[in-house]
Amino acid sequence: MDRIGAAAPMRQVGRGELLYGPHRPAEVLFILKAGRVRLYRTAADGRSLTTSIVVPGELFGAMPTLAQRMQQTFAEVLDPGVVCVMTRQDVERLLLTDMRIVTRITEALGARIGELERRLSDTVLLPVPARICSTLATLAGSPPVSVRLTHEQLADLVGTTRETVTKVLGELRERHLVRLRRGRIDVLDPVRLLELAT
Repeated sequence: MDRIGAAAPMRQVGRGELLYGPHRPAEVLFILKAGRVRLYRTAADGRSLTTSIVVPGELFGAMPTLAQRMQQTFAEVLDPGVVCVMTRQDVERLLLTDMRIVTRITEALGARIGELERRLSDTVLLPVPARICSTLATLAGSPPVSVRLTHEQLADLVGTTRETVTKVLGELRERHLVRLRRGRIDVLDPVRLLELAT
């Protein structure tokens, strides 16, 4: 990352900034250095579905060389941060010439596919409260950290409505499994949440 940072352009990004969208497609790869980015799609009726929350160290963008595609996907900055912006020439020169980097990229893409498969299975097989519990436990990690999402963003991520998320979170708070703050959800018992998700 240090070598890439010295050779590829970095730029500061602000909260709410749209880095990518179907209205301005480009062959570009982003490496997130700091902050968080939400990848989402929208329907004709205005509904949206969050497909991924990108965290520092992860790749996203449209780069067929790396099997990265962003058809109909928007990339919105959730927290102020820094991104490395790479063209196809940058990728071929800086990433694909080092097998260690190629291996890391392959592992990262495999992990993302696994996460998408898990979320697809959850969406089809689990009721909404179980999906919310599963997603919160996954995002909080171990040891748990605050999940920095609004109720609406969490709803987009699990495929439900903001009202449903608010109701379920209220029930989880009453059971002392989460603590709710403005724009944050503190997971107090991730193990119990995972049990509720099964």
